[in-house]
Amino acid sequence: MKRLLILLVVSSCLLPVCSRAESDSPFFIYDPYADPLALRDVHGLLHQGSSLNRTDFERRHSYRFAYYFDSGPTLSSDPGYVGALQTTLRRLGYYCGPIDGVFSVGVQDAIARMQKNYSLRVTGTLTLGVRRALHLP
Repeated sequence: MKRLLILLVVSSCLLPVCSRAESDSPFFIYDPYADPLALRDVHGLLHQGSSLNRTDFERRHSYRFAYYFDSGPTLSSDPGYVGALQTTLRRLGYYCGPIDGVFSVGVQDAIARMQKNYSLRVTGTLTLGVRRALHLP
């Protein structure tokens, strides 16, 4: 009887964990297909969006965590990263220019508007606060 009670308690504790959907998981699971720096299909060849951008085929770091060690000015000159930044800013409604991987005045204005809305210090440059607010590495 005691074994049955223990089995029942253990199974009831595991039931909510096993029945959760992947998006509601309490653990962080890195999904490379949801990463804004790598919008590809399951084979890593095509863009998941409706159109391809020139920056989708730019050279990138092999691992996402490598971007954490790069500074803002370094990332501002990286066309792949700036393209991902432009895509994210466009998705949020701050940027409406072309996604070409160039850190232009339009991107600076979009970052300044985003910084103002997120109550960050308005500089118009790619800072750590901007990267965190946009969920970019």
